[in-house]
Amino acid sequence: MDLTSLGLLVAGLALLTFGGEWLVRGASRLAATAGLSPLVIGLTIVAFGTSAPEMATSVSAALAGNGDIALGNVVGSNSFNVLFILGASALITPLVVQQQLIKIDVPLMVAVSGLAWWMARDGSIDRIEGLLLAGGLLVYVVLCIATAKKEPAAVQAEYAQEFGTEKQKRVPLWKDFVFIVAGLGLLVLGSRWFVDGAVVMAKALGASELVIGLTIVAAGTSLPEVATSLIAAYRGERDIAVGNVVGSNLFNLLGVLGISGAVAPSGVPVAAAALSFDIPVMFAAAALCLPIFLTGSRISRSEGFVLLAGYAAYLGWLIAHA
Repeated sequence: MDLTSLGLLVAGLALLTFGGEWLVRGASRLAATAGLSPLVIGLTIVAFGTSAPEMATSVSAALAGNGDIALGNVVGSNSFNVLFILGASALITPLVVQQQLIKIDVPLMVAVSGLAWWMARDGSIDRIEGLLLAGGLLVYVVLCIATAKKEPAAVQAEYAQEFGTEKQKRVPLWKDFVFIVAGLGLLVLGSRWFVDGAVVMAKALGASELVIGLTIVAAGTSLPEVATSLIAAYRGERDIAVGNVVGSNLFNLLGVLGISGAVAPSGVPVAAAALSFDIPVMFAAAALCLPIFLTGSRISRSEGFVLLAGYAAYLGWLIAHA
């Protein structure tokens, strides 16, 4: 792999990171101006905005015919989010979650992971299945907005402290639109460079595009989730740390995988290796959250270490079988 290809990969990742940040910044300010509550902004715009790099990368890969990267990015990101990000966040502070929406979101995340697994059984996520997943995202957004009003006062205050109107600087409306448009532009360009660099890297290393998508691409596009959740955990905002991961995973499955399947000419292909191992790992990682959050218990530091060890084992298996 030459330096030009490596430069494309690094530059593409940088553009994706900045593009996602600018998109979230502009959209959050517009939402606050429109009167949306900080809780709704945090649950939808911020959680989904951190998945913008996944969206740009997977859709770009799907359109370019690199379906393995498109699928690997979603599956790898979801496993990374639960095992690595929640594990690392728990090492910073044990995660005790009050947010009632999590009690809906976690079973929904498990159910949608199972649905994606079932859809992939025939070797692809076709256009109709993609549209069904994307339609589910709209239902989820409505559910978030409706349920937000019922959250406890402590949770409302936590989100208000992080995403409240006092956090939004008063700037002209046109500047918010500039941030949004510029962010989208960086995402589009960055995704093209990142996918091109990833394809070259796969060929140079002798690894499959699926493995590159599950590892380098998935971890790279998940950097916004890493920053958001770890900073939130450091500040003691445990509901935000967990809510960002769960919301992003749902967006990845419903929005990223759904839209990728809908726009790809022949759908998103599902390799036999992904169907037999990687998708089940993603499902198992999601299912691990059920006993923790539904019983009202916490993710302790020791459990966080186990999650991290689980991701290290998974990564080691992928590298060994590349």
